[in-house]
Amino acid sequence: MIQTDSLFDEEINRREVPALKTHPMVVGEDGENLFAAGVADMDFKAPPPVLEAMQKRLDHGVFGYETVPAGLVPALMGWLKNQHGWEVQKDHILTSPNILTALAMAASLFTDEGDAVIVQPPVFFDFFDVLKENHREIVQNPLILDQGRYRMDFEDLENKASNPKTKMIYLCNPHNPVGRVWSKEELRTLGDICIRHGVLVVTDEMHGDLVFSSSKYTPFASLGAKYAANCITCISPAKTFNIASCCSAFTLIADEDMRKAFQVENSRLSVNKNNPFANVAMEAAYSNGTPWLQAVISYLEGNAEMVRGALGNIPGIEMVEPEGTFLLWINFNGLGLGRDELDAFLRNKAKWSVTRGHSFGAEGNGFARVNIACTRTKLESALSSLELAVSRLHS
Repeated sequence: MIQTDSLFDEEINRREVPALKTHPMVVGEDGENLFAAGVADMDFKAPPPVLEAMQKRLDHGVFGYETVPAGLVPALMGWLKNQHGWEVQKDHILTSPNILTALAMAASLFTDEGDAVIVQPPVFFDFFDVLKENHREIVQNPLILDQGRYRMDFEDLENKASNPKTKMIYLCNPHNPVGRVWSKEELRTLGDICIRHGVLVVTDEMHGDLVFSSSKYTPFASLGAKYAANCITCISPAKTFNIASCCSAFTLIADEDMRKAFQVENSRLSVNKNNPFANVAMEAAYSNGTPWLQAVISYLEGNAEMVRGALGNIPGIEMVEPEGTFLLWINFNGLGLGRDELDAFLRNKAKWSVTRGHSFGAEGNGFARVNIACTRTKLESALSSLELAVSRLHS
């Protein structure tokens, strides 16, 4: 068993490298002492097998052009089968530079300018950016917060999917930022609606491996052949193993015609190149990363428990119970602050640099997304700072 205290309690100065999370463009020129919890990566070192594989590749010393290692795709296939019970055919797997590239390509290939694409806010803000930049109409099917837990509005989804202009939906499974891990029943209902109305499901499953012990992630395409045929799945080990800057992504497409279209577009855009460090990092992670992942999930569950306990003593703030990811969705509406007031309060009084809730759509007003993939010492200090700020606000 991996000792989490040695791996995850180590304070690592992210400012020793140009990390986005602590960069002035994110925290501001005066943000050196803020709790940097906005960007979605972990403050933990990558798994030892990944570091060892990258060091071995570095020691080789020659970095010419390379093909994809023979073991990479089988390692991914083994991971999906062993971790999630999803058996994927090798020829269904395509590489992609990152998930956003795959999302953009899907919109470009399988919708036309002016077509409508459904999103489910509050949702990952880059969904909006990708669609706007590709001149697609964004149709919103907002999630419903029901007694502290989010659910899909299937009646509204049916109505909007039935519009002939609607050609695609961006699904986030598990959901960023609200932390829902959608059940088989929820995914199947969404899938049936989309099949009825000819709406293609493009699903971002970046956080699929980071699921708490109380929940179970279901890959959408694993529901059955008819769902897989109407689906493009985008996955990456970036979040799972904290290797976002040195890995790529995969696009899994069962439908032959859609897969061929992706292959042609990959070639046309020359996005089918390989990075040797990404290759060995991903293969090592998928081959030998299970113990580390189990340990990091346990540590994240402990961090969530720490936040849960602290917020129980802070009036006006509630945590939406997470089922997965290392991102907490926290409701500050009870503080009675306006949107800009809340932003200023969190940054200037609580000393938190987090992702503003309204970045995920109007449904996020009064909320913030908080990254808890940090040491317990750092998290405890941040919670104490928040408690003091709220106390002063009320007084």
